[in-house]
Amino acid sequence: MAAQEHSGSQSDPTAQSQQRENTRNDQAARGFEGKIVKVGHKLVLRETTTQTSYQLDDQEKAKQFEGRSVNVIATMDPNTNTLHVVDIAPAGR
Repeated sequence: MAAQEHSGSQSDPTAQSQQRENTRNDQAARGFEGKIVKVGHKLVLRETTTQTSYQLDDQEKAKQFEGRSVNVIATMDPNTNTLHVVDIAPAGR
């Protein structure tokens, strides 16, 4: 069964909201590996291979892993480079 695509007007706030929701729901969570580090007042994930830093939406969950290497399961918002955390676990688990 193929998903239908809507070509709603960009000026329609309802269509924009629906489009953002569909994008968020269509993104599958994937794994990120790196180290939880503090940048300013925020904890971020610095990915091991690319040295890219990602903001984390769940600071409480990340706090217990500060300074440690971790595996994060999350969806990413490419517009803000923010990871929407599903799970964080120590690397090598």
